[in-house]
Amino acid sequence: MVDWLRESAVRQGRAMLAGILDPIDQTEAYLDAARSHPDGKRIYARITAARARSEAVAAHDRAKSDQRKCVLDGVAINWKDNVDSGGTLTEAGSRLLEARIPRKDATVLSRAAREGLVCLGKTHMSELAFSGLGLNPSTATPPNALDPDLAPGGSSSGAAVSVALGLAAAAIGTDTGGSVRVPAAWNGLVGFKPTHDAVPEKGVVPLCRKFDVAGPIARSVEDCAELFAVMAGDRGADLHGASGQGLRLMVLEGLPFDDADPAPLVAFQDALERLGRAGARITHVSSDWMDQAMALSPQLFAPEAYGIWRAQIEDAPELMWTPILERFRGGAKVGAADYVAAWEQLVRIRRKWIKEVASGYDAVVLPTVPILPPSTDRLLRDKDYFVQANLLALRNTRIANVLDLPAVTLPTGHPACGIMLMGHAGRDRHLLRVAAGAEASLAVI
Repeated sequence: MVDWLRESAVRQGRAMLAGILDPIDQTEAYLDAARSHPDGKRIYARITAARARSEAVAAHDRAKSDQRKCVLDGVAINWKDNVDSGGTLTEAGSRLLEARIPRKDATVLSRAAREGLVCLGKTHMSELAFSGLGLNPSTATPPNALDPDLAPGGSSSGAAVSVALGLAAAAIGTDTGGSVRVPAAWNGLVGFKPTHDAVPEKGVVPLCRKFDVAGPIARSVEDCAELFAVMAGDRGADLHGASGQGLRLMVLEGLPFDDADPAPLVAFQDALERLGRAGARITHVSSDWMDQAMALSPQLFAPEAYGIWRAQIEDAPELMWTPILERFRGGAKVGAADYVAAWEQLVRIRRKWIKEVASGYDAVVLPTVPILPPSTDRLLRDKDYFVQANLLALRNTRIANVLDLPAVTLPTGHPACGIMLMGHAGRDRHLLRVAAGAEASLAVI
């Protein structure tokens, strides 16, 4: 018997088209699952049952009258709690925004609603999205779906865990330095970060506007491609016939492998071998441009984040969890001249990356996260360990944000270990096709 709660979003949509699955029944099943799960309140910040039921009834009626809007019409997903939903609390995991109720939906959510997707609710996240580990003592820390004693990954923690545990068909998170891809990898899922500005950010609570982008977490590349199309208001990627044969993949040597745990390295090498057997052409390359770009990170992320949030933070710093507060305040140490100079240098590096490094490849590949999910208990007890683990968790994923590249993480078949593919800025649909080919190759053991 098919467990529809754990099937891909696209397969659910096709079953609804065929009359095999009813949107009302499926939505009710997800609502029941979320409410009855012992960790449901640690995963969902709030469930929007009335909205979900209303949208499911409308999807049911469209299906009956043969007027479905897209393949995902009637499919139930959730949204990270920094994506505005009109009339519903949206607090971005922070007591600084307690009782904040936006008047209308974020653009990405309103687009999804127009295409018939069902909104189940809002999921817990790292405070103001400023951590890759997913811990949040101020609100709730979701359990890792593979081991509840481990960190779930962040900042889109509840989004990933909800999908992995069958509490939503898919989820929408946001990614500033890896916040979609880290939790996706640590919970055995696919996560897609679009090119910056590929989807509208209006109505999304910001962290760093120059890097923030919303993206999907789901069970397949196809799911992510269809969700991205809805969010971007564009046509979907053509994935038909995608395979690993002939893919030109570059392994980015050096920094992405430094201080890595053994398990992600073993998983990555195994994934490379399977891609090679499927016909992918794999080249190993080192790049000084990547190293130079990453060295600029401390001068770019924290200063912008602190600049956006300084007034609220310094008005009530006692409301914040100390490790996140200190990370924000680190941005105050960077002067305006250094910040501007860093951006000028990064723009030049991005041009060099395109011309001198990545132009001859379909994608760059590297381990999504170089470490396994650490113990939640130790992270809470050991401040220095938290800082070190957070930096390592986000290091590889941040490369795509710094260079403004679309990126997708795929499961390798090894628990909590993903392989990441980075594409070319603005060529998101091409990367999704490449990722679909890689996904098919990795499915062959």
